[in-house]
Amino acid sequence: MDLALLRTFVTVHRAGSFTRAAALLGLSQPAVTSQIRTLERQLGRPLFLRQARGVTPTSIGDELAHKAAPHLDALVEITEAGLDGDSSLRTLHLAGPPEFTAERALPALTELIGEDGQGFALRASYGNAEETLEGLSAGHHDLAICTTRPRGALLTATALCDEEHVLVAAPKWAEQTGAGQPDRKREPVLQQVPMVEVHESLPFVSRYWASVFDSRPAAPGTVIVPDLRAVLACVVAGAGLAVLPRYLCTAALAQGKVVTLHDPAVPPLRTYFLVVRTGTLAMPHIARAHEWLQRASADWC
Repeated sequence: MDLALLRTFVTVHRAGSFTRAAALLGLSQPAVTSQIRTLERQLGRPLFLRQARGVTPTSIGDELAHKAAPHLDALVEITEAGLDGDSSLRTLHLAGPPEFTAERALPALTELIGEDGQGFALRASYGNAEETLEGLSAGHHDLAICTTRPRGALLTATALCDEEHVLVAAPKWAEQTGAGQPDRKREPVLQQVPMVEVHESLPFVSRYWASVFDSRPAAPGTVIVPDLRAVLACVVAGAGLAVLPRYLCTAALAQGKVVTLHDPAVPPLRTYFLVVRTGTLAMPHIARAHEWLQRASADWC
């Protein structure tokens, strides 16, 4: 049986779409369709059920994928391992949220660049979870960091670390909001403080309010800036309160530039995931970056 046909089949099975598989393989959609039909004729059984959006594997298709995919991934690993002696560096394309990628992932990965001749070149891009996963699915990225666990067989996610969120403001606001008061008395007072956020929908503040106070923020944001580092700068300047990842404001807290306005018994958490296209961990440079970030994350929690 032609290995090219099996490779196309496994890619379609993981992608759930001829169109997406064609993009990943660098083929036209008619070429992918033709290869799948050829394989179906050889086997004498249908492998996919065509639907309005993508395809669904038949039981025979699932069985074939289960048997063939590990061997194809192993062949990719052997092929990629043979490139280790190549003098040219492999390039890792990383994508993720700007703050976490800049503050956590990139400093960790730069330790691997060119290390002992076994490193890689690095290209990074920023985006929200939806943009990042779409780019990874389309083959634009090799490794993605996001706060959403993807569905389907095309992408494989591994939990990386949990991020604690804290409610912070400049010291003057702590005095005005009566620090130390019970939640039921404190929450209405906090509602009166200007809010600094990354989006008009107040994603961080709303998540915190729902988790801690079982309510929703009543007022719109006063300052909206699309970067958590800018949010922190505005908070330090006294613009109002914000909900921020603890890692991002640890230094400001230690220096007294900001203070926590509330200390819940169970702080809100957000989980980050490392995501790859299924099968690509057979590529040494992707596997190495994936493993290195997992090791580094032990110091981030």
